[in-house]
Amino acid sequence: MDFDYIIIGGGIAGLSLGAKLAGAGSLLLIERETNLGYHASGRSAALYEPNYGPPEIVALSSESSDAFHAMAGILTPRGVMSVAGEGQDALFGQDVDAMDMQEISIDEACHIVPILNPKAVWRAARADHAWDIDTDLLLQGHAATLRALGGQVVTKANVTAITPQLGGWTIQAGDQTYSGKMLINAAGAWADQIATLAGVNPIGIQPLRRSMARIPAPGNHDVSGWPMMFGAGETWYAKPDAGALIVSPADADLVEPQDAWADDMVLAEGIARYEAMVTSPVTQLLANWAGLRSFTPDHVPVIGHDLMQPNFFWLAGQGGYGFQTSPAASELAFNLLTWQPSNLSRPLIMKLSPLRFL
Repeated sequence: MDFDYIIIGGGIAGLSLGAKLAGAGSLLLIERETNLGYHASGRSAALYEPNYGPPEIVALSSESSDAFHAMAGILTPRGVMSVAGEGQDALFGQDVDAMDMQEISIDEACHIVPILNPKAVWRAARADHAWDIDTDLLLQGHAATLRALGGQVVTKANVTAITPQLGGWTIQAGDQTYSGKMLINAAGAWADQIATLAGVNPIGIQPLRRSMARIPAPGNHDVSGWPMMFGAGETWYAKPDAGALIVSPADADLVEPQDAWADDMVLAEGIARYEAMVTSPVTQLLANWAGLRSFTPDHVPVIGHDLMQPNFFWLAGQGGYGFQTSPAASELAFNLLTWQPSNLSRPLIMKLSPLRFL
């Protein structure tokens, strides 16, 4: 076999694992696009909020804290704020509890974010334990580490055939054929398609589209110190980004794996929900785009060896939490692949395992 490990997928999942695994054996990472991190990883809201998400995500995010804070230049303080309108008390309470926020006065909220409309915002809460992630620096750092340890990266190589061989796999990608002992499926929205090509039962991973728009800084404010804002129940969110503001309807529409684009109507509806809570209307879009957040049937990532094909390894279904869980998720995957003990609890490891879908 040419390689001990072949990773399919050059997003945060594949790259973060590759940076660890390249030192354990010969490794090849295959990416279908010209650039690494092109799809979901390149279109992320890029926030590390360890309390954000379902329990399994929170566990992985919390386990990732030390690694993130040890990486120079990766995290920048941001904070989060939840705002609620009339009749949204239940949703607001759920957000406050889930993200461990403290309720603040409307005056204080408007002082922090001057465009908030005190006539529309009935309740507000905030927390400081959230940070921007420099996703490009993180991705490029992982890629550099992978290569420095002897790993290889191939881009513009769409996988069209995967054939099981004695002790491994033969993979047709682009106009080249590769062979490897262990195949790691980190293909994001295409994870089930890769499994099917390999003759492995798909899990039922579904890509859900999320749309975003970049708008000019409202009222020419300096938005750099504003927190990331969520509408109660995450019906929209807004986040400072390079002197502008990213606004999303927080949509989750089922689509086929694709190079996603924003749905104009969905985007307009989300922007209207944002506008209802602020005093500055949106008069210009600087750009808009969409990414795919891929979910397993139970909305918990899948990390582990396939039962029927033990040399086929799943690392998929991160559901939009790929960056904030990547240190712990890649560490678990590395430990499982190299048969080393994990710091994670046995129940959590089993909850993440593909064996749960049998």
